[in-house]
This record gives sequence, structure tokens and C-alpha cells, in this order.
Amino acid sequence: MNNYCLRRLRYALDLNDKDVLDTFALASYKLTPSELKSYLVKEEDKGYVELPDYILVIFLDGLIIKMRGAREGETPLTQVERVEQSKKVKLNNNMVLNKIKIAFTLNSDDLIKMLELADFRVSKGEMSAFFRKPDHRNYRECGNQLIRNLLTGITVHLHKGKKGAVKVKPVKSKPGSNSQASLQAKSKLKSSGKSRVGSGVKGKSGKVSFYKKPNK
Repeated sequence: MNNYCLRRLRYALDLNDKDVLDTFALASYKLTPSELKSYLVKEEDKGYVELPDYILVIFLDGLIIKMRGAREGETPLTQVERVEQSKKVKLNNNMVLNKIKIAFTLNSDDLIKMLELADFRVSKGEMSAFFRKPDHRNYRECGNQLIRNLLTGITVHLHKGKKGAVKVKPVKSKPGSNSQASLQAKSKLKSSGKSRVGSGVKGKSGKVSFYKKPNK
């Protein structure tokens, strides 16, 4: 699942290998081109290497910095410090969902609309449960299908109208998982601004768009 997330985010944002390596660098981590290549290979292909949890954590942290800017006054970590910090993180899908939410400046309604673009339906109550603390009575674990469909929805949204864009098929859920429905979603999403530097791009309405072109 970690490799899948890296591949899908790379495709959704139209990042080349250098862009991905630069994103890791923003989080004070130097990934080699050969390492990246092995992580981007599909599971069934030769040369595939499973992406460790802490490496995905570092990439997502770098993506947050790339998309929204670094926190004001925050001292950058060294690579050793970044690795030590990331290895302490017990990564799960709920955390991946939250980091994607932060990186793209999405709120719960935006996430739901992204999922609708992949024909995957989740209620606002269900969505809020994914962001509860694990010991909260309403906490709910986020499954692989939701992450896969969210990445599909983001890809559909960002590639809409692009010349030569490849049509992305929704990920089908298994019986007993979240129900699906073919819903018409809005082509543009808006969410409020955040306190980080470079938190978004203002549109005609004066609101901040959920997505801005990544810094090169």
C-alpha cells in the first residue's frame, strides 16, 4: 500500500523523478534515484522493493512542505533526526488520510467530494470518525479502499481537462465495505485558508483553492 500511495501521488501531481527526490529533500532526506526507482516498480515486476513506513511518512511530510510551505520559525531537522522521528510513527491509513488532507488543504466536505469523483460514497459522520483519536468511542479505522479511491478522485480532479490525460478507473470496493454511488461532483473545490506560508491560491471568489501547483 505504501508503494501504491507514492506512485499515485506522483502521477496525480504530475511529478517527475527529480520532483519526487526534491520533495524528500524538503523533509531533510536524501533518497537516491535507484532507491526511488525500486519503490516505483509495481509489486509484480522485477526490482520491486517494499516502501518502509518511515519513508512514506517522510515523503508525506515533504509533500506538506511542498504544497503549503514550511511552518514559520520551525527549525529544519537533520536527516538523522528526521529518520529517528519518522521511525517512531506508527503509520496507518488514518494518518495517511490526515497527511493528504493537510497537504492539499482539504476539509471533510472536500474529501467526500474527491471520493465521489471515484464513485465512492462516505458520509460526513463516517469521515469525521477517521480523524478521531484511537481511544475515542466513535473512532473508525480507515481501510485501503478509501485511500485508493481518494487518490483516484484527486487524480481525476487534477487531470480533468488536461490534454492527453488518461482516464482513471475507480477502485471497486469489496462486499461489506463502504457503499458506492455514481454521484455528480463539482469540478472545483474550495476550502478556507490556513496559517502556513503559501497555503493556497485565491480564486475569483476570494476563497483559497484546495490545490495549487507544486513548487518546482
